[in-house]
Amino acid sequence: MEQRLDSVGSDPMARLFTGPRGGRITTAVLRDATHWDEVVVTLGYEYLRRHDPRHTGLTWMADAGVPLHVLQKIAGHGSIATTQRYLHPDLRSIELAGEALSRISRALGRRLVPRWSPRRSGRGICAS
Repeated sequence: MEQRLDSVGSDPMARLFTGPRGGRITTAVLRDATHWDEVVVTLGYEYLRRHDPRHTGLTWMADAGVPLHVLQKIAGHGSIATTQRYLHPDLRSIELAGEALSRISRALGRRLVPRWSPRRSGRGICAS
C-alpha cells in the first residue's frame, strides 16, 4: 500500500486503485476480480446485487448517528436526495425515532403539535 501511495505522489486526482489496464475499476472488472456471481450463489444469496452492501453500509452508519451530510460525502453523492434513497430504516429505527420524540415531549411537559402555515418560514414541530 505504501508503495502505491508513493507512486501517486501529491496528485489529489490520482487513483489509488486502478483496473488491470491502469484505468477506472468498472463494475465488470470488480465482479470478475471478486468472483461475485460464484460467491453469492455459494453463500445462498444469489438475489444479492453488488450495490446492496453499499446501501446496507450507509443505512448502518445512519442508524449509528452519522449525519446525512457526512454520509453524502462518504458515498460521493452530489445530492442529499441521492443519499436519502440509499437509506432503508427498519421498523425498529422508526419506532426508536417515535420514542425519542415522546421522551422530548414529556421532558418539556407539554404536547408537541405541528404549527405550519404558508406564511411562516419555520416548518418544524414546535412546542405549544
